Amino acid sequence: MRVLPDSIRDLLKEPIGPVVNEKKLLEILEKRKYVVSVGDQVTYTLLEHGIEPVFCVVDFKTRRGKCSDEIVDMIKSFGKKTVIVDNPQGCISDDLWNVIKYAYENLEPGSLRIEVRGEEDMASLAAIYHAPEDVTIIYGLPDKGVLVVIPTRENKEKVKEVLDMM
Repeated sequence: MRVLPDSIRDLLKEPIGPVVNEKKLLEILEKRKYVVSVGDQVTYTLLEHGIEPVFCVVDFKTRRGKCSDEIVDMIKSFGKKTVIVDNPQGCISDDLWNVIKYAYENLEPGSLRIEVRGEEDMASLAAIYHAPEDVTIIYGLPDKGVLVVIPTRENKEKVKEVLDMM
């Protein structure tokens, strides 16, 4: 299990990619083949616009509160397969790490919904770290917008630095 130490929490406040609004997000994703979404609101937004991520990671919470029934129902309608993993806040459990790695090894749009018991707050690090170059990872930044990450060598190195400190 990887645990985020308090001493590096500020590192995660620096966005790895551009922070965009919904309109710009949809423009960017038109040009991308594979999308992975981490978080309930961004997954809901994709599905609402008819965009199927390769896989999504959700915990049915938004800002640590329960998601609306509409969001939960939409998300639960997605995915040919569901995997449920335990993951505490501020951590990346071995199960979460391994299922994200597995999902990339079996890329098939709409194939997998990863439901987290606990929190998916750190899942984006694993999603970026394992991602092939043709995948776009998106996740929300509360009150700011959606972060769009292309897994370039530079972005993966930034993520690896954080993971190495965990």
